[in-house]
Amino acid sequence: MKVIVKGQRINGRYEIVRTIGEGGMANVYLAYDVILNRNVAVKILRGDLANDEKFVRRFQREAIAASSLTHPNIVEMYDVGVDDGNYFIVMEYIDGITLKSLIKKRGAMSLTETIDIMLQITSAIACAHDSYIIHRDIKPQNVMILDDGVAKITDFGIAMAMKSAELTQTNTVMGSVHYLPPEQANGKGSTVKSDIYSLGIMMYEMLIGKVPFKGENAVEIAMKQINEPIPSVCKINPEIPQSVENIILKATAKNPKNRYDSVNEMHEDLVHALELTGTSRLTYEYPEHEIEHTKEIPNIKNIKVEDETKEEKTLNKSLIIVSIVFVVLALILLITVLVLPKLTAVPDVRIPNVTNLSVAEAEKTLTDMGFVISTNIEYRTDNNVEQEKVVGIKNYNTDDIVKKGKMLTLVVSSGGDEVLIENYVGQKYPEVEAKLKRQELQVIIETVSTQNKDKYKEDVIVKQSVEEGTKLTKGDIIRLYVETLEVLYPDFKTYSLSGVQNFCDENNVELEIEYKETTTVDPNTILSQSRPAGNVVRPNTSVKIVVSKVPASALDPESSSGE
Repeated sequence: MKVIVKGQRINGRYEIVRTIGEGGMANVYLAYDVILNRNVAVKILRGDLANDEKFVRRFQREAIAASSLTHPNIVEMYDVGVDDGNYFIVMEYIDGITLKSLIKKRGAMSLTETIDIMLQITSAIACAHDSYIIHRDIKPQNVMILDDGVAKITDFGIAMAMKSAELTQTNTVMGSVHYLPPEQANGKGSTVKSDIYSLGIMMYEMLIGKVPFKGENAVEIAMKQINEPIPSVCKINPEIPQSVENIILKATAKNPKNRYDSVNEMHEDLVHALELTGTSRLTYEYPEHEIEHTKEIPNIKNIKVEDETKEEKTLNKSLIIVSIVFVVLALILLITVLVLPKLTAVPDVRIPNVTNLSVAEAEKTLTDMGFVISTNIEYRTDNNVEQEKVVGIKNYNTDDIVKKGKMLTLVVSSGGDEVLIENYVGQKYPEVEAKLKRQELQVIIETVSTQNKDKYKEDVIVKQSVEEGTKLTKGDIIRLYVETLEVLYPDFKTYSLSGVQNFCDENNVELEIEYKETTTVDPNTILSQSRPAGNVVRPNTSVKIVVSKVPASALDPESSSGE
């Protein structure tokens, strides 16, 4: 087992760039796939555990479990194996922030944002459960949030395949204690309802900004998970609807019998949570702390035969009870048919005109009218609406009648056919790149090293190919030069021959040129390069490019004379 270092290649393919996370079982690295030319995350089992057969088996089960899952809100797994004693898993690289960090940064999240993220997560966990996989470690630290609001669940490292007969860890208390179900705190095995409990705790934390149970140590917190009822989110924040609190109450019930039977049920309640009004607080069907009492066996000598009078009294009581039940049922039926629909009816609301408003103005207008606004925004080219102003609402027109509480998606203008270039120097490139791509420009990111670390940080734009104030047409190319700790090879196919030579001269790399005759592309077009784009540039090395040239036969006048 060797130490993992920067520049090292795992399995001859995944070049380590930097460490991006350290966990109890494994360390995670940002790496570059030199074959498919993309960034990936490589999880490598910690050196002190690699010789532990039990941990290795669990680590390999993670790969088997995760490889069977395909869902837009679950991090995709690409490869698994062992290289020189390093057990590794290669996964999709997520450039985002953990939900935990987002909560710490912002505190309590908005109701609509919470429901939007929970809908994504419950959809993903339902997919895992359908594949007989329990996550067992659901917590905000294991949820990544991308810039566009998409949530991705990571780390199925202690996931459990329910149909597997080999598992030996079912009685091990695992996961973070703040999200630990009472049954696991008691040392019992995990079920789908264990994941549901953790989802409920996480939803509470998103709405309130902190976990419901705290203590001096893990044991104290675990005891609170077992014994104390979860605090009321409605009392902490009266603006939270009772229908939303009921979802948390049902998910975090101490007695699993009182919880949702499936994550799909929880997902459905989240879909309709904001449509319900006048909802009463949830009461549990089963005792939250069930205790099996020993039944007292009666003394047979004291049992007497009941006389006929007692039987008649019992019969009369039964008839009275049956009559009362029929009357109550009739009243309930009457209320259900005539009264309840009027009390629970969701009012109709007319969609206002939000065209040419800013996103913030449109969101305020719509939320004040009782609508829910999706965190996802759809961008569209529009010559009549200013860039970043609202064009309209997806799938709806102004004055359409919809139910109050409906979730709406804003459509925002990405500008007209011309794009006015701004000064992007000093900004983080992912945000600028996304914005320019929404405006339908071709964005090429090139890494440079200015050696001016006091002024620029990594991934910050230090130069741009098009000056501020220039107007480009959609489809035009703009290059953004990004500060990096290392210089990476660009895609030379977008370069001129002199541009390649300048790049090599600046980075002390010897350039080898091979010419290839072809009539399919223009002369001096770069066809390929020996070091793929994204590879780290090493001084005093060489790179070879293949360049097109006109065939000799095409230059010989007599070859086309017909003789």
